[in-house]
Amino acid sequence: MKAIPKEYHDLLADETKAYAVLATVMPDGSPQATPVWFSTDGEHILINSLLGRVKDKNMRARPQVALVILDPSDVLRFYQVRGRVVEITEEGGRAHIDYLAKKYTGADKFTWGPPDDVRVIYKILPDDR
Repeated sequence: MKAIPKEYHDLLADETKAYAVLATVMPDGSPQATPVWFSTDGEHILINSLLGRVKDKNMRARPQVALVILDPSDVLRFYQVRGRVVEITEEGGRAHIDYLAKKYTGADKFTWGPPDDVRVIYKILPDDR
């Protein structure tokens, strides 16, 4: 991933269960932070949420976000990403949350909540700063 230095690419690998803390901006300008599972497509960081959650509303209204990706073996090693949500889609949302459940828990399916919940994928493009 171009914007993230190579020495941190291991945190993005599928076999690494690195968690991220996503920061979004509330309507009053205050920050809102949530731990999240994530994946990458090589250019974007992809996160998944339920339609209508606070982070969903925030990213739709104010696409500027930040993430702190934590090394699961040493939480003092982390990488901060600032970027923008460049795409929001429901297409593939259920398959993506199932993929993340497999990566993080080993379960074949994401089973928290009703199976008809609308899942959304957010594509975050990291800044090159």
